[in-house]
Amino acid sequence: IIYEENTLPQRFRGQLFGIEPLQGQVVLSNFKPYQSSFETEDIERVLTTDDPWFRPVDIKAGPDGDIYIADMYEQRIDHSSHYAGRIDRTNGRIYKLTHKSGERQGVSPPISSASADDLIKLLDHPSKWHRQAAVRLLGDRSVLRLSEAGAIVEQLTTELATTTGQSALERLWALNACGGLTDEAAIKLLSHNDPFVRAWTVRLVCDPKSVSGSVADAIAQTASKEPYIDVRKQMACSARRLPPELALPIIRELLHFNEDAADIHQPLLIWWAIESQVGRTTIDDIMGKLLADPATWQRPLVAVHIAERLMKRYALAGTRNDLLSAAALLNSAPDKQSIDRLLKGFEEAFQGRSLAGIPDELISALAKSGGGSLALRFRQAQPDAVAEAVKTVRDTAAAPEVRRQLIEICGQIHTADLLPGLLELVKHEQNPSVLATTFTALQNYDAAEIAGDVTVRFAGLSEEPQLAAEALLVSRTAWSKQLLDAIDAGTISRESISNSALRKMLMHGDDPINAAITKHWGEIATLSPAQAQAEIARLNTVLSAGSGNPRTGKQLFMQNCGRCHLLFDEGGRIGPDLTPFARTNLERMLISVVNPSLEIREGFENYVVVTVDGRVLNGFLADKDSQIVILRGVDGQNVIVKKDDIEDMHVIPQSVMPEGALKLLTEQQIRDLFAYVRSSQPVNY
Repeated sequence: IIYEENTLPQRFRGQLFGIEPLQGQVVLSNFKPYQSSFETEDIERVLTTDDPWFRPVDIKAGPDGDIYIADMYEQRIDHSSHYAGRIDRTNGRIYKLTHKSGERQGVSPPISSASADDLIKLLDHPSKWHRQAAVRLLGDRSVLRLSEAGAIVEQLTTELATTTGQSALERLWALNACGGLTDEAAIKLLSHNDPFVRAWTVRLVCDPKSVSGSVADAIAQTASKEPYIDVRKQMACSARRLPPELALPIIRELLHFNEDAADIHQPLLIWWAIESQVGRTTIDDIMGKLLADPATWQRPLVAVHIAERLMKRYALAGTRNDLLSAAALLNSAPDKQSIDRLLKGFEEAFQGRSLAGIPDELISALAKSGGGSLALRFRQAQPDAVAEAVKTVRDTAAAPEVRRQLIEICGQIHTADLLPGLLELVKHEQNPSVLATTFTALQNYDAAEIAGDVTVRFAGLSEEPQLAAEALLVSRTAWSKQLLDAIDAGTISRESISNSALRKMLMHGDDPINAAITKHWGEIATLSPAQAQAEIARLNTVLSAGSGNPRTGKQLFMQNCGRCHLLFDEGGRIGPDLTPFARTNLERMLISVVNPSLEIREGFENYVVVTVDGRVLNGFLADKDSQIVILRGVDGQNVIVKKDDIEDMHVIPQSVMPEGALKLLTEQQIRDLFAYVRSSQPVNY
């Protein structure tokens, strides 16, 4: 809270009191302007304790001017445990901060029987609680005593016209509470000398999500010449609430303020106002009211912040109507710079997505624009782009990320003339990430020679490409048999094949495959409850036998868990981010590691897709739209499947995360790993 009462010493007035439940303290901060917003600077800890259970979770100023603090009083703040009902409901308490002397200044609250004149005078009271109570009582008075309402509104209107600052705002809020903020009054207040009165007038009249046409016109007219950024920011926020016919003229005027492109908030506030209208009106309406003037495309707010986002919004939605809107937007761009910005937004939206099935109108607009980057032109299968892309893919001196993107497109296009180049990479490529991407792209090609080339190289691969190669080989029945033949021949060790790969091969329902798996690995089964409990008990014993080194544990995390999981913004983005996870809850962590299928977090279910050409794929559902499904496997690669190619798609109660993740670690390595995973702060090597 910002303290605006009279009880505490004056040095606290206007300062920020903030609760910190994790640290168990209340902090006093200086509240000061920063650009068009504010920032705080901690001054002192006004309330501390040596009781580690002190958990302040709420703070309020009371009518007596004291500050009240709600203490949850818990051993730890653990949202998942609280959500599950594991909470102590017997020990909460409330503390009060008050003046040591016990003095009170002006603490008598206003009463409902006070006269209207007295209540209006209280709008200038130094206590915020008194001012708010006066606003409420004036509003009640206008409802309950209709004979007084007209006089109250008239007095508030008269005083508001000649006041500024907090006094003016209190009278505006009271006028609104009394029902006196009519269209006529609002239009007059848009010319008030105080910018915050103008801003609050806009907010109050627009909060119901509709205004009269005359008020909307007045706001737009005011916006065209409004000198204060705080007012313009409120206009952008309120425009988001209004229907398109009222909002777009206001937004058009706000786009004219070039200086706002550098503001910390306004560019996004305007974008959100525009975005809120995208699904409510047509692209022709938006372009006609916002972008009809070619000069508007060059204004900093549009050029830097709006154009690219608008294209991305339509492209990401992916419906036919949205893609037609994207084509119309591209066709309307008045110059090359604007076209390039739109193409950049389109390419980012379609990263990892197929261009199959997009409307001819959009294809035509893309071609007319020059097609954008090599990747985008390659996706359109332009002959010169195909030749350049194939050359770049084979060029080991080219940037690996560029090569990987083009290889992904080879998988999306999957024409026969691209296969030889990919097989050449299988035989000779040395970059692990490029090779892994190649294996994933080859999943879309049904050619017998693919499995032969991959199995020859399999044993010598590092972890990343080997996982992708494994996913490739087990995706088709014939390729699975060639993998098992290589294991029979001894060229690939059975220990190098993961349990998840074995389960995927069993999904083919092929008797020879089933027999070969039983021969080499026996029965493939998940841990029984007794086995899981035994492993959890073993790990508990290991962890209690000594301490771990979090620095060493971080290295182990990055080598093992970090391929899929983030922790403190480091690691992979395949599985859930572990940072917000209840990592202090050892029992829950051990259950998740030992038996990851017991509780699968929403959004990380294991999807199995069977295609019409016999492939079996599985992984997280990374994305989908009306045309495609994108699966992401434990190898980190995205597999794109057209919906027309899917025979069956369902969720299985088996986590993508493999069981037995800790079996290869020593006892000390396990202690080190958990010391890092359970740390509350990032750890540097």
